[in-house]
Amino acid sequence: MVFSSLEFLTLFLPATLALYFLCPVRLRNGLLLFASLLFYAWGEPLYVTVMIGSILLNYVSGRLLGFAKTPKGKKAVLAASVAANLLILGVFKYGNFVIENVNAAGGALPLLELSLPIGISFFTFQAMSYVIDVYRGKAAVQKNPFSFGLYIALFPQLIAGPIVRYSTVEAEINHRQPNFDDAAKGVRRFVTGLAKKVILANGAGAIFKALLAGGAALPVVPAWTAAISYAFQIYFDFSGYSDMAIGLGLIFGFHFQENFNYPYISQSITEFWNRWHISLSTWFREYLYIPLGGNRKGKLKQVRNILIVWLLTGLWHGAAWNFILWGVYYGLLLLIEKFALGKVLEKLPRAVRHVYAMLVVLFGWVLFAFDDFKVIPVFLGGMFGQNGLTAPGTGYFLSENVLLLVLAAAASLPVWKNLADKYRAKHENGKLLFAAELVWYLTLFLLSVASLVAGSYNPFIYFRF
Repeated sequence: MVFSSLEFLTLFLPATLALYFLCPVRLRNGLLLFASLLFYAWGEPLYVTVMIGSILLNYVSGRLLGFAKTPKGKKAVLAASVAANLLILGVFKYGNFVIENVNAAGGALPLLELSLPIGISFFTFQAMSYVIDVYRGKAAVQKNPFSFGLYIALFPQLIAGPIVRYSTVEAEINHRQPNFDDAAKGVRRFVTGLAKKVILANGAGAIFKALLAGGAALPVVPAWTAAISYAFQIYFDFSGYSDMAIGLGLIFGFHFQENFNYPYISQSITEFWNRWHISLSTWFREYLYIPLGGNRKGKLKQVRNILIVWLLTGLWHGAAWNFILWGVYYGLLLLIEKFALGKVLEKLPRAVRHVYAMLVVLFGWVLFAFDDFKVIPVFLGGMFGQNGLTAPGTGYFLSENVLLLVLAAAASLPVWKNLADKYRAKHENGKLLFAAELVWYLTLFLLSVASLVAGSYNPFIYFRF
């Protein structure tokens, strides 16, 4: 079923907010859990059972860890829980990928008649982090199954993150205190994320789709424009969702961690991955890279660990060879920066470092965007002149869309946020600031709603992960 969550949200969210703040405090967790499962069931009426199964599996795992008396018993519970989580994720996400590759090698296995449950990678990793943290003694066992269910299913960040560690919201699950200041910040953040998605991400996506309508064999100018448009689309799509999730969390009294920190200002690939999808990078570092030994057992094993992490990071994003290639691409680049290029980069001007990082990221997005291996070299060839410089109508097309690309470039910089923060700090209680912000966010909201009404269905890219 098509998950038209933004459209559903326009009806679902006001009703949920009204009921939430009107109902007694003791009933709010139950209401939020019911609303979250309803939200997921709107898009996945069948696979909401997978979500509920994940809740039960990991709740029981946590309780069993609490009952286990010996290190060996705890380790057995942890191993069984992680294996069960990975099995569920593997069957739904990678089952057909494995079968297709076996068949390509001469097998004749039937494909599984399964579709991918929305956000399964996110809620599975979130659930595993809880069990691992309980095993490590970094989180207490949650004895209330409904409170634990709320942690896994909480609708603001359920579908596409950020991946929230249980310790981050443990105290707030049962003892949060929503307040007006957080709610006001949450509304501003939600509206910002909504505008990122429906105005900038959808607009950039439309440019990318239009340029690729005739195939991937593009001349230089359209090819580079398409690559840049896709880079803006995926950034504003994913960071927009994260902003909406963080904003809604604040309204309900939850404080989620940041997931993006202006990644397109980076001056190296190492910096880029410290700013992009922070919750996923943190998850792999805490639950895979460090347990493998990190950088503590010599350079050779550090190289091994980095390559394993990035191979799995690519695979986490999708069951396709282009995602695996994308992960290996970044793993190798990070190794090159760590052991060879890092000191050279430090000596270069900031502008040169920035250009280097953005070129590498753009080529990475080309690998990410096309799951057909045959298309990737064709598109890259166009970027480097294989099909000429331009095509008839390119100039007119660019003139029609240059404003959106300029706005996207400006919105990807922290300059405007820094200026607003400085002004807000100096005029915290100023009536002019209040009026200006009210007009600004109301305008963004109205433009976003207008775009939703006028636009076609355009789901979040990361829903498929």
